[in-house]
Amino acid sequence: MRAQPKASHFIDGEYIEDAAGTPFESIYPATGEVIARLHAATPAIVEKAIASARRAQKEWAAMSPTARGRILKRAAEIMRERNRELSELETLDTGKPIQETIVADPTSGADAFEFFGGIAAAGLNGDYIPLGQDFAFTKRVPLGVCVGIGAWNYPQQIACWKGAPALVCGNAMVFKPSENTPLGALKIAEILIEAGLPKGLYNVIQGDRSTGPLLVNHKDVAKVSLTGSVPTGKKVAGAAASDLKHVTMELGGKSPLIVFDDADLESAIGGAMLGNFYSTGQVCSNGTRVFVQKGIKQQFLTRLKERTEKIVIGDPLDEATQLGPMVSKAQRDKVLDYIEKGKAEGATLVTGGGIPNDVSAEGTYIQPTVFADVTDDMTIAREEIFGPVMCVLDFDHEDEVIERGNATEFGLSGGVFTSDITRAHRVVDQLEAGTLWINTYNLAPVEIPFGGSKQSGFGRENSLAALEHYSELKTVYVSMGKVEAPY
Repeated sequence: MRAQPKASHFIDGEYIEDAAGTPFESIYPATGEVIARLHAATPAIVEKAIASARRAQKEWAAMSPTARGRILKRAAEIMRERNRELSELETLDTGKPIQETIVADPTSGADAFEFFGGIAAAGLNGDYIPLGQDFAFTKRVPLGVCVGIGAWNYPQQIACWKGAPALVCGNAMVFKPSENTPLGALKIAEILIEAGLPKGLYNVIQGDRSTGPLLVNHKDVAKVSLTGSVPTGKKVAGAAASDLKHVTMELGGKSPLIVFDDADLESAIGGAMLGNFYSTGQVCSNGTRVFVQKGIKQQFLTRLKERTEKIVIGDPLDEATQLGPMVSKAQRDKVLDYIEKGKAEGATLVTGGGIPNDVSAEGTYIQPTVFADVTDDMTIAREEIFGPVMCVLDFDHEDEVIERGNATEFGLSGGVFTSDITRAHRVVDQLEAGTLWINTYNLAPVEIPFGGSKQSGFGRENSLAALEHYSELKTVYVSMGKVEAPY
């Protein structure tokens, strides 16, 4: 076992095991090798984590934002110093290629700690409101104990994206990673303690679907932030709403990526490939419905096929590898089932569609797949596949493609490729999505808000906007005179 942690959980600044919890294995998707064995949290572990967080949070909230930010910035420095080690762990955890994790995973987590650590002093200020002789002021105050529930596609990044704003606002966090990728968050917790974070403020517990409700329904939890599927989000948000807890939901998508006939073809194809094949297609914001204007359809497909078939599939720890396996056999089987539905419903298979021959038979690999002649009513055009499957649809004119792009319950992301910048702005203004790109795709630096609309969730991660979701306003009215009453 290559990545066995000291214990399954990290609570109150130290590793803790409870063998009474349901055992589970962490599998390296490239080979099927068991790299760690852990236990899911028992109710006793959940109670211990929340009690630790609740105790530590009060003292933490009393510190100045500058002091809190200083610790987060130190954590960012440590993460960057250990980027290679953390990236290799992320590759073992997820199966994503090392050439990807080394530039996109721990580094983006470090960016979050650095950004929120840096804005701590200014970002949490309130307002002064003059009221004649009297005045009022507002201040941002922490919520208390926050729960973060992570997904398996970006485990270290999500642990930091949720942890950084929560901590800088003066909260404590109990984070539960996906049972498919349990290892990275434990290292993040270790690093935070090394950076000077007081014990108990960032706890990590393992678990599955039965663990989430123990956290979400706990009376001492003030906020829940979930990254996951729409069905899971509905359950979690519903449970949180019963106690009027604060929630952030970062859920799934079926995003439109629109390519007009005046677009730079190579850039548009590159954007479509990054928006479908990066992380083996396991990205919630992916532009999986690629609408291509009919005049350039064949040219687009010909070049897309050429570039897709040159993608290097192989050992994720080899820096030459560009596409790794799916996170699990269950996820690969789900994607293969969608591919079969695409064929059965009449879509044209341009390339891919199966399992590569020259990789480990025990790995959960799948070929990058492109379908053309996809229509809006096909299953592969309506449902989130969460794998490397691109659907190319035709369109004639702008109004048509906007209407079709919006014809989905999802509203996470979207993109437009065109050389007409006026049209680009006109189109993104009409697309019903929370995060949009013009002439690029899937860039999400910490400085900008990220989140969706419609069934893709609510609330925002990253940027100054995230502070609003991990704190609340307290208003204070100050009277400078005597109170006059009519009785």
